[in-house]
Amino acid sequence: MKLSFQYKLFISLVAFFSVLFIALGIYYYFDASRQLYQEMSGRAKIQAEEIALMPNLRQQVSQHDPQAIRAFMQQIAAHSDASFIVIGDRQGIHLFHSVHPEWVGTRLVGGDNQAVLEGHTITTIRKGGLGVSLRSKTPIVDDEGQVIGIVSVGYLTSYLDSITLTKVINIFIAAILLLIALFIFSWYFTRSIKKQIFSLEPREIGLLVRQQKAMMESIFEGVIVIDRQRRIEVINHAARSLLGLSQPARQLRGQLIDSVISPQPFFASGDMLERDTHDELCRFNQLTVLASRVRIMLENTLQGWVITFRDRNEINALTVQLSQVKRYVDNLRIMRHEQLNRMTTLSGLLHMGHYDEAIRYIQAQSEHAQELLDFISSHFQSPTLCGLLLGKATRAREKGVALSFDPACRIDRPLPSLMESELISIIGNLLDNAIEATQRAEFPHEPVEVLIQLNARELIIEVADRGVGIRPDIRDRIFERGVTTKTRGDHGIGLYLIEHYVTQAGGTIEVADNAPRGTIFTLFIPADAPTCPQPEAPDAS
Repeated sequence: MKLSFQYKLFISLVAFFSVLFIALGIYYYFDASRQLYQEMSGRAKIQAEEIALMPNLRQQVSQHDPQAIRAFMQQIAAHSDASFIVIGDRQGIHLFHSVHPEWVGTRLVGGDNQAVLEGHTITTIRKGGLGVSLRSKTPIVDDEGQVIGIVSVGYLTSYLDSITLTKVINIFIAAILLLIALFIFSWYFTRSIKKQIFSLEPREIGLLVRQQKAMMESIFEGVIVIDRQRRIEVINHAARSLLGLSQPARQLRGQLIDSVISPQPFFASGDMLERDTHDELCRFNQLTVLASRVRIMLENTLQGWVITFRDRNEINALTVQLSQVKRYVDNLRIMRHEQLNRMTTLSGLLHMGHYDEAIRYIQAQSEHAQELLDFISSHFQSPTLCGLLLGKATRAREKGVALSFDPACRIDRPLPSLMESELISIIGNLLDNAIEATQRAEFPHEPVEVLIQLNARELIIEVADRGVGIRPDIRDRIFERGVTTKTRGDHGIGLYLIEHYVTQAGGTIEVADNAPRGTIFTLFIPADAPTCPQPEAPDAS
């Protein structure tokens, strides 16, 4: 059975510190023993030397009086912590023994007396009558400088080892208590770590990291993750490619976002803290993009932001393709519906035997469609624009509204200041608004008048309807996002887009009332591209 990361970490911590404490305990035992032996050897030496210098003892030893020596040394031995104190004469015979008085008169044991009798103080570990001991021996010298006896002060090694063991046991008890506290700490520590990594195992975390890296590199959109200090944490290949960055991701990590992308309002600190944003039109270096910004929150604390962006030109290309397909489908549906109505009418005329009327009906329908087709195709160079106008005219006729094109309509060359997709969006939204406003007006519905003319200086687009007009309460806000005059099925972005595209191209918009009712929208767009870049508004999508 595989153990979880929590148990593995807990067992590892406990095992490590247990081995560490055992090693430290062994080291402390030997070090404390060594220090204790050094300390006791010095103490034994000092005691032996002080006793050997006592005048009374020197006199009693010179007189060889064991009874006087015993009476004198018993008081000293009672105040000493030594295991034994021994007084011997020059021949190595006991004159006093603090532990075994009956040994007086017997020979000293150890075989280390010769150096002392020669006048040297020695400290040795030898086996004596009481066992192995640490002892210091000092000669007793008379007034003429002759060695007359020996003082031996000693500590049994068993006594010293018991002192060391007592210290080690105390330390061991403290270590056990510390180890228990460590067990508790390790358990809660591992639980805390497990909680922070969402109960994932290291193998699972590694797999997630690899999956995240593969996912980030496979995303078509540019993705940048920044921290609270606006430093780059993650940047994928698509982001580096769109921004024209040649450095690898590891070199970009830690850099401020403003050093990689030219400073702009999208990265303003106040705005970033207050709200998220989606599909905002921005300028990243030399690239116009649709950018989104989402805050990263952890336990109600801001950790950073995730920024995603796409090339607007690619979005526009996809939008144009989708719009074209949609227009083709709508036109086919409208044409099918109209053809069914015409065939039903023609079938009825034929069943009733009104053959002349049937012929005139066929001629009238063909002439009207052909006239509209001939006019649009001859006055507008762009096939896409022609398709749009034909589709809008057919749709308007289906809804009971006619489009009246001014004979002065003409666009015979590309317009540098506007992309074709933007021009299609402007005209399409204006016509949709005019048709819808006309539908909501009382019968009969008057035609929507359309002028689209490109001269040497500017493009003039004028759409005049006889619809319900614009309410006074929203007249000053009709170009704001979300503001609409329609009653259903709209999000209030049509006029917003028109205003954005026209302003970006350096043009102007005029809105006027159309007497006796309705509205006139007039757009003036320079024929040449603006020399100064215009401020970009947020995208409407």
